[in-house]
Amino acid sequence: MSRTESEGLRLVHGVCHHDCPDSCGWVAEVDATGTAVRLRGDDDHPFSAGELCPKVNRFLDRVYHPDRILHPLRRIGPKGSDQFERISWDDALAEIAERLNTIIATDGPEAILPFSDAGNQSMLALQGISSRFFNHIGASRLLRNICGPTVGAGMAMTNGNGLGLDPMELEHSKLIILWGTNTRLTNRHLWPTITTARNNGARLVVIDPIRTITAQAADREGDQFIQPLPGTDIALMLAMMHVIIRDNLVDRAWVDRHTLGYDELVAAVAETTPEWAEAECGVAADVITQLAHDYATTTPAAIRTLVGAEHHENGGMFFRTLACLPALTGAWQHRGGGIARSVGSWQGLLEDTAALARPDLLAGRSPRTLNMSRLGEILLDTEPPVKAMIVWNCNPMVVVPNAERVREGMARDDLFCVVHEQFMTDTARYADIVLPATTQLEAVDVTLAWGHLWLGWNEPAIAPLGEAVSNTECFRRIAKAMGLTEPCLFDDDETIIRASLPTVDVDQLRAEHRIRVPYPDDGRPWANGNFPTPSGRLEFASEALERMGQPRLPTYVPAVEGPRGPLADRYPLQLITAKQHLRFLNSAYSHMDTHGGAEGEPYVELDPTDAAARGLSDGDIVAVHNDRASLELPVRISDRLRPGVAVVPWGWWRSHHRDGRIANSLTNDTLTDWGGGVAFYDTLVEVSKT
Repeated sequence: MSRTESEGLRLVHGVCHHDCPDSCGWVAEVDATGTAVRLRGDDDHPFSAGELCPKVNRFLDRVYHPDRILHPLRRIGPKGSDQFERISWDDALAEIAERLNTIIATDGPEAILPFSDAGNQSMLALQGISSRFFNHIGASRLLRNICGPTVGAGMAMTNGNGLGLDPMELEHSKLIILWGTNTRLTNRHLWPTITTARNNGARLVVIDPIRTITAQAADREGDQFIQPLPGTDIALMLAMMHVIIRDNLVDRAWVDRHTLGYDELVAAVAETTPEWAEAECGVAADVITQLAHDYATTTPAAIRTLVGAEHHENGGMFFRTLACLPALTGAWQHRGGGIARSVGSWQGLLEDTAALARPDLLAGRSPRTLNMSRLGEILLDTEPPVKAMIVWNCNPMVVVPNAERVREGMARDDLFCVVHEQFMTDTARYADIVLPATTQLEAVDVTLAWGHLWLGWNEPAIAPLGEAVSNTECFRRIAKAMGLTEPCLFDDDETIIRASLPTVDVDQLRAEHRIRVPYPDDGRPWANGNFPTPSGRLEFASEALERMGQPRLPTYVPAVEGPRGPLADRYPLQLITAKQHLRFLNSAYSHMDTHGGAEGEPYVELDPTDAAARGLSDGDIVAVHNDRASLELPVRISDRLRPGVAVVPWGWWRSHHRDGRIANSLTNDTLTDWGGGVAFYDTLVEVSKT
């Protein structure tokens, strides 16, 4: 008998739901009263192997936090004032139903805006009943591209889709380039795989505009840290291609069999010399040349990237260009070679999205589509106007750029807002009705991981606290209150799971807690070509891009709001709103003393050269400002940055800031070249002593 059994504890297996590539397995220990007394990593999970991150290690602090919302609330003061009264579910639903039905009757269903993202990235929580509900009523559609889809859209223009290398295949690599990803912080459970490869002789190269904790780990002999200026990586890639072609390092046999447009690419990179790239990205020409040689002559060589680099105006082109490198060298033919980014596309092959979201409920209607990254514009400038907004799985007041415009829009007296939440977030403070939401310990779900190949089952460990309900139950209740009768709006959770995973043995998944999704047995997804492009080949030259008005070949275009743009004289520093804290990465934990409190306070980080030029010392209080906003922050001076770059860590709420503004009050909401993403990191600021 195990210790837990002898103590009368029940073990319940689940999976972390956060927007993170690791999707860790966990085990909750529940006592006889139905209280979870411990949450630990699942030792048997093939990827996370029993370890949880610093924030989820204390997840029970979140579940049982005294500030959790456990009952419906109605606003009784001005928006943003945090004045609410407790009401019953019946009263809350009656008011929601009356307001939504009236808006549909008077303004049409497109006046209703759903707003959610991957605050809980499990299948039911992400879509479940919610997608069916909004399709059925014909609400405006939300383009959820604030983070992630631009990567896939960029890769697809070269490879045909976003499928890539399983990151655990890096174990077989001899050269690993971590390009624009802080693995030790944001993908920590992959690090043991990289360590194994290094112990077997692999070299590590980290390319990042910040000397992150991952860059600091590239400290062994032969390892390397390369620090380009933000948003200039494409120039570095093009120069690498120039060298690989110039010095006859191309695998012509593989290129001739499996690619399209090689001769055009040769002409396109003829002038993108290392010397040219040095002037653009600030990396020495000899460093670029050596990197190109190392990459082309080491077998197998792998590139690992995630989503950070998409947050530039050239975000789609970044990943489209990056995908050309392993094609030139034939890296895909070797196990441990190619590009590893999200493997969510492999997991997605199991999901019947039509059964989950039921787009057929639109019945031929084509509601307008609104991009979540432009929420301020949506709420203030869109015609006909949005009259109601339902928010779940997201805290848009913190996560959306150009946040002061968002706040202005959320403050509209004529905007009816419902927020389904666990805590009184910045967004919930602007709601008319707040509904209590369950945590992952309180609801059944399935998580399609995007950092490994294991589909995970989450069994509820405890009953919902207070009157909290899951996302699916919340929308079932709203649908019923509105008098809707479409049967699929009332499907139970297990019915939805089984319909949405038609090729999965759901009983096996539940019993074994996880299953591995299909992936090539030899670990080489593109070894023999067969790319799902129009030509069937990897496309160095893309007619699809040309039809979109984009360059058909990899091209470097500097950002408009960048160091060479028209605002640079007034705002000479490029702002990066980095994920930087161990105890929180996004906005879901910074309000907790055990997480945000333990990390201190918001700040602006500067290079010593920039600090000295402004007469600043460590700890000085400064204004970080541009045309959008000004933040009052203390200065931290470090050697992690290059001159010309400022960092304000992201994820703090307004209450943590001295002046009630946040990092995203400053950020740019310009969209990426394609893919619908947003150029957070192409934001210029100045820092001035107050």
